[in-house]
Amino acid sequence: MRATVIGAGVAGLACALELAERGASVEVLERSAQLGVGSCSWFAGGMLAPWCERVHAPPLIVALGDEGFAWWSEKYPGIVRRGTLVLAHGRDSAELSQFARRTEHYEWLDAEGIAALEPDLAGRFERGLHFTGEAHIDPRAALAALAERLEALGGTIRFATEADSAAAQDGRRIIDCTGLAARSVLTDLRGVKGEMLHVRAPDLTLTRPVRVLHPRTPVYVVPRGAGHYMIGATMIESDQASGITARSMLELLGAAYSLHPAFGEGEILEIGTGVRPAFPDNLPRLVLRGGTLYVNGLFRHGFLAAPALARRAAAFVLEGREAPEVMR
Repeated sequence: MRATVIGAGVAGLACALELAERGASVEVLERSAQLGVGSCSWFAGGMLAPWCERVHAPPLIVALGDEGFAWWSEKYPGIVRRGTLVLAHGRDSAELSQFARRTEHYEWLDAEGIAALEPDLAGRFERGLHFTGEAHIDPRAALAALAERLEALGGTIRFATEADSAAAQDGRRIIDCTGLAARSVLTDLRGVKGEMLHVRAPDLTLTRPVRVLHPRTPVYVVPRGAGHYMIGATMIESDQASGITARSMLELLGAAYSLHPAFGEGEILEIGTGVRPAFPDNLPRLVLRGGTLYVNGLFRHGFLAAPALARRAAAFVLEGREAPEVMR
């Protein structure tokens, strides 16, 4: 079978790889000139954290995320399995307890336990949660690894290429993974803008993602190695991938500084925004329209849920096997 995947973000590459590994002849069409740049996947945190996400998401996300965790462990050697640390300042301790009540698979830490995991945070927090079974990846390195793996299987990626009806007329199966660009067909899609900073703070060493809870501005800090950190948090209901606002930058930097003052001396390397596609219930789904299978609505769970959706998309395209939990 021949298949065309439209979009080379994490969903598109995962779908293409699943199809290629099952023997399909796969091409990926990507309108950008180079891999990932400017997409939601490019600006993602890369946290494989189903139990942290359980606080705000239904059990389906945990199930998809568990499957995705195993997929990344098999496909990408750069996965870092050191868990997730969730903290709150003393005045916000109620946020930590509320977070714990809404999920599971964590252990409580006292100040000594926090210092044992992250020595540079010694003396800064009294209590925390450690989700030992979670992990993280560098999204940009992961996209490159998936593309390389796809090409090794004979798949091709055509950059700076707009999709048209030629592929369908050529008898290819079409899988659309274009996110918000598919809204002309998936009319209930909406955009949720995320903003992030990349900062170099060489005097600070953190080895796992750290989430700092705050009733107004929760923030996550994800290590990228060599003193490089990604800082993000914001979710703004907007379809416009405009630049980061001054307020958001101040809030992100202030929250990072509250985690550790070393961020105050950090060098800002990059500022970015991405608009995530989401359905009204914030759950991903596969939608068949006019012979095209749409894989969409991944919201803030792109790297976490994309592998499980890709497996279901490949099973539907190649075997006709439906996945009722995500198909509409």
